[in-house]
Amino acid sequence: MRKYLINGAALLAAALLLTGCVTIPDSVKSRSPAPQQDLLRVANAPQLYVGQEARFGGKVVKVTNLDGRTRLEIATQPLDGGARPILGSASVGRIWADVNGFVDPVDVVNQLVTVVGTIKGSEKGAIGKASYNFVVLAVSGYQRWHLQQQVVMPMQPIDPWIWYGPTRHHPGYWGPNPWMGYYNPGPAQVQTFLTE
Repeated sequence: MRKYLINGAALLAAALLLTGCVTIPDSVKSRSPAPQQDLLRVANAPQLYVGQEARFGGKVVKVTNLDGRTRLEIATQPLDGGARPILGSASVGRIWADVNGFVDPVDVVNQLVTVVGTIKGSEKGAIGKASYNFVVLAVSGYQRWHLQQQVVMPMQPIDPWIWYGPTRHHPGYWGPNPWMGYYNPGPAQVQTFLTE
């Protein structure tokens, strides 16, 4: 009799492999093969990166509507392979992302976004009463993310014995279960992830 141990994380990993690779949405794909994504490096010497393409993401903390454009103040977070902000990661700094046209603050304040565009340099501003140098990005595309949650139910233990039902020629019997295995009987887990 064999015992098969199946880990819930292994099942999730297998499911992700079967669904394909994570791709970057068209709205935030870059023209350059490797846009800047290291805000700390850019913030330390913004003049060196003026004109280069960058991709940053995080939480929109403030929106300022100006004539012909909207300035998003974003508390940036590291991005995953699909250009999504990594949930639960700490902010690595703030940027001002200038989007052409009007963006309604109701649609983006406290939302997670990713922006792609050209680095314009830096401007002095403030966070609360503290002065702060913001890296400024001329946005060519942005993606607002939606938080989704799903409940993952653990697999229940399988009985080590199985009933083989009666047939016309056999009365049926109890026997060892060839699919015998014990799965995680723990509580259900809630997974949070970002979708387009």
